[in-house]
Amino acid sequence: MFKMTPNILRNLVFKKSTRRYPLHVREPFKGVRGELVNDMQKCNICGICSAKCPSQCIAADKKASTWSCDPFACIYCGVCVDACPAKSLSQKSRYRRPVHRREIISLEGRPRNKAAASVSAEIESQRGMK
Repeated sequence: MFKMTPNILRNLVFKKSTRRYPLHVREPFKGVRGELVNDMQKCNICGICSAKCPSQCIAADKKASTWSCDPFACIYCGVCVDACPAKSLSQKSRYRRPVHRREIISLEGRPRNKAAASVSAEIESQRGMK
């Protein structure tokens, strides 16, 4: 009991070492990898991000043109961001806000094929020549 007395008195006198997290958020450190964001305008739904993800939280379906991520399974390592050939994935410098229910982020893009992309590029180049 006498060994704990100095510790108890110190805790009563000095300010608290913890903070009430959702109410008082600390500024993130430099270079922090936070919430995962996908820009579906750039995404070609190739599936490389889902293949490289170590926690298997990303699912990309080429046929349905959908991309989904389970943020509760994501470990925010940034491997998918580095592996993305279209550079559509990025990470914010802030963490996700706490939520009460499990949410799956599901995004839908437009279907892309190489033939349609080459035809549209050819049409754009012809418009520029006129």
